[in-house]
Amino acid sequence: MAGMDGGSKSYDAEALLKRYKEERDKRLTLRAEGEAQYIDAEGEFEAFVKDPYVKEPLVRDPIREEVEVAVIGGGIGGLLTARELRDAGIDNFCMIEQAGDFGGTWYWNRYPGVRCDIEAYVYMPLLEEVGTVPTERYASGQEIFEHCRAIGRHYDLYDRALFQTKVTSVKWSDALSRWVIETDRGDEIRAQYVTVSQGPLAKVKLPGVPGIRSFKGKMFHSARWDYDYTGGDINGGMDKLADKRVAVIGTGATAVQIVPKLAESAKEVLIFQRTPSALAPRNNCKTDAAWLTGQPKGWQKERMHNFQENITPGEHPHSDMVADGWTDFFGRVGANMGKAAKSGEPFNPAEIMQDIDFQKMEELRARVLEVVKDPDIAERSLPWYNYLCKRPLFSDNFLECLNQPNVTLVDTEGVGVTRIDETGVYANGEKFEVDCIIFATGFDVGAAAHKVGGYELVGRGGMTIDEKWADGVRTVHGTQMSGFPNFHVVGAVMQGTTSFNYTHTLQTQAEHAVDIIARCREAGVEVMEVTPEAEDRWAEKMMTRHAIDLVKYFGDCTPGFLNNEGEVAGKPTFLGGTYGGGPLKYLKIIEEWRSGPQMHEDCAVSFKADAPARETVSG
Repeated sequence: MAGMDGGSKSYDAEALLKRYKEERDKRLTLRAEGEAQYIDAEGEFEAFVKDPYVKEPLVRDPIREEVEVAVIGGGIGGLLTARELRDAGIDNFCMIEQAGDFGGTWYWNRYPGVRCDIEAYVYMPLLEEVGTVPTERYASGQEIFEHCRAIGRHYDLYDRALFQTKVTSVKWSDALSRWVIETDRGDEIRAQYVTVSQGPLAKVKLPGVPGIRSFKGKMFHSARWDYDYTGGDINGGMDKLADKRVAVIGTGATAVQIVPKLAESAKEVLIFQRTPSALAPRNNCKTDAAWLTGQPKGWQKERMHNFQENITPGEHPHSDMVADGWTDFFGRVGANMGKAAKSGEPFNPAEIMQDIDFQKMEELRARVLEVVKDPDIAERSLPWYNYLCKRPLFSDNFLECLNQPNVTLVDTEGVGVTRIDETGVYANGEKFEVDCIIFATGFDVGAAAHKVGGYELVGRGGMTIDEKWADGVRTVHGTQMSGFPNFHVVGAVMQGTTSFNYTHTLQTQAEHAVDIIARCREAGVEVMEVTPEAEDRWAEKMMTRHAIDLVKYFGDCTPGFLNNEGEVAGKPTFLGGTYGGGPLKYLKIIEEWRSGPQMHEDCAVSFKADAPARETVSG
């Protein structure tokens, strides 16, 4: 078969597609439950999400207050929203966060080896404004957490934050033209506007393995690491595991970072694998501080935008500022599509992308065979699926640690762990005695913000958001809904946008929410609400075709969070449910919407003189 450059392909496409299908079908046949195979960490499993980092729980009296804006969520989305409010001169706001500090996913995920695989210079927002200089190109979770805290200090957000406070309900009052927010501390906060930022890496999910409650040893989820049990810290040094056999269930992004650190300290590490991950080298390095601090004003925004251009199919950037593993893949796709377009001959974008995908995965499989010394372990570590079927991963030490004598890969051939009893884990018909079980099973990535936050969301006339969405998600831009006035989602993926650099999405939608609020203030608008007709128009816009048919693409994938564990039919995939034109076109659309006539056509408003008299907050 001839390639785009006229050369011959180094792979057999037909054989690869057949192998990919076999691997997908194996998973779907052996585990047909889809998302139902996971259980929420609530009720009898609530202990799995208890905050291990708050040693002295906060004691305070209930609060009753009225604010202009309530920001629910203290992760990066909430911090960016608060910063935008500050810059807009809106100071009457509060932040509500159930954790003990700012940071969101970086507060909760403090497991050993935690690190971001997006370059710190584009992932960590507000580096210029706050003055943070990341020590490495790919920052550790601890460093990102500390940067989030620095943002809080820089913008004086700590005095406005209610930590260790879980929102229980958010209800619209027609009589007050206000949102009434209640919390588990007995608070009642009334707000003219509400923004919510509960991100995709927050709602812990556990495997629904029979006997999970019977285990007598230590058991925890990676997002609630128990250093009291393991010893050490995020850098490793877990001396208390020296005589322990530790089971890690999962081989995704978290496990890839955890296992090498566990292998340094534990007597034995057993990795229970259903499907191996596609691993490229990270090639991390120290930051050249002089280079970073010598950048011109506005450099980070330009770099973030350039990175997004380079990982968005259909964009044609003139340069690649980041030039890493992410931009390598998409750069190849873009270059070949550019060649095809210049040829003047008809071409199929999906075929070009598949060609590059085959090449990339062949390279990654070759790396496994080169690094992993045991031929059987190497064979079981080969990923047989398309590159974007699962989140691409980067590691400089996971494959290497498979060569260590205290690390055992238990390949379950797609089945997974079948049972847990008082002393061990069952897989492949065999029992493995262990002292500790660590669930590296991730999060409910596609959950809506109110599901992640675990609160009731009620709009006009007592209509809950679940009732509104009973027949499918209906929004405008993914961020606003008819029947839910003055309400903004920051970090909306479904019917919104997303990116592998998720902070780009957060920044885009934080600016969107606060600019709308500022425009309403300036115009004297008390209540703003998008109309059902506007939702219809956005639904039509959502039908914009992807350059690649993502529903088909993910339907051909092995199960994972990007394709709802294989349940593609009847439910959009995580990426397929976003606006099809990509993040940069989405950004242009919402900017033009705010500044043009469409915003006025799509919204019903009432002015301060029209609004009902507001009750006085007593108590």
